[in-house]
Amino acid sequence: MSFKVTVLPANREFTVEPGQTVLDAALAAGIVLPYSCRNGTCSTCAGQVLSGEYDAGPAPARILDAADLARGHTLLCQARPSSDLVIEAREVRMADDIVVRKMPVRVLSLEPLAPDVMEITLQLPSAEAFRFQPGQYLEFILKDGSRRSYSMACGQADEHRVRLHVRHMPGGLFTSRVFGVGAEPLKPREILRIEGPLGAFFLDPDDPRPIIFLASGTGFAPIRAMVEGMLARGDTRPATLYWGGRRPADLYQRALVSEWQSQLPGLHFVPVLSEAEPGDGWTGRTGWVHQAVMEDVPDLSGHQVYACGSPAMVEAARRDFVGQCGLSPEAFHADAFTSAADRVGAEA
Repeated sequence: MSFKVTVLPANREFTVEPGQTVLDAALAAGIVLPYSCRNGTCSTCAGQVLSGEYDAGPAPARILDAADLARGHTLLCQARPSSDLVIEAREVRMADDIVVRKMPVRVLSLEPLAPDVMEITLQLPSAEAFRFQPGQYLEFILKDGSRRSYSMACGQADEHRVRLHVRHMPGGLFTSRVFGVGAEPLKPREILRIEGPLGAFFLDPDDPRPIIFLASGTGFAPIRAMVEGMLARGDTRPATLYWGGRRPADLYQRALVSEWQSQLPGLHFVPVLSEAEPGDGWTGRTGWVHQAVMEDVPDLSGHQVYACGSPAMVEAARRDFVGQCGLSPEAFHADAFTSAADRVGAEA
């Protein structure tokens, strides 16, 4: 049977049909709650169940701490109601002209940005505009029905084209094709199928607080899209980009960030390496990228944070920024990059 879910504080209601999760039902009803991976490997969709019964599944116990679980916090992408529910979750406002749909795309080009990072440019159908919020992602639908998610690394679909930054995952079904490993390399002009735009990771235009952008590796892609969106709008909010990698090659578009700084005087850049070696000639910051933020801004109570990268980095930043630096939980916006291996681990 179906159940009613009421979302506070917006006091919005929707119905969950048999087999649906709370998140899927909300999205089907046009109510966008924060989400990223949709498979229980991050905590972006965490919300609090104030009343009602539900099956949480095993994922929340791996992701959320015991105190949050005891207060009724769960992952809405996994929760399946067994009664009517009242939940507390933030609603994300989506532009009215953004429509999620499936479509064919053509591979225009493959450009190496680093030894293990490829920029893919896709040609979208020209029949109608593909609109998205800078920071959102799309999913490739592979021949076997499996999916791979990548953020758009551009502020808009110029000339019906979008860019993606793809890191090679050794043994990865899709990324091995992208990097020409195996018998069926991905080539320009090949037709692929996608669905998008997806995700609730994009700038809040009405929040005047200074911005902390936090990226690790190719988590830079949606941050790049957000900054390009700021440039297009003339958004002058103060912002600091912390971009972390292991070695200098991981920060593959530092020159582009320097160009941004000449156009956005309020933008500051702090590159951080975790495994710099003497031969790298690195004179910048070292260590974990989220800890660099804490060193520079020990009081984050007046900031908003947009974090993207590995699940471990995103969850460490969420925990430490809120627990130690006074960041409001609603001011932490995140998109954790989860690989197919991450998803297998979450389901084990």
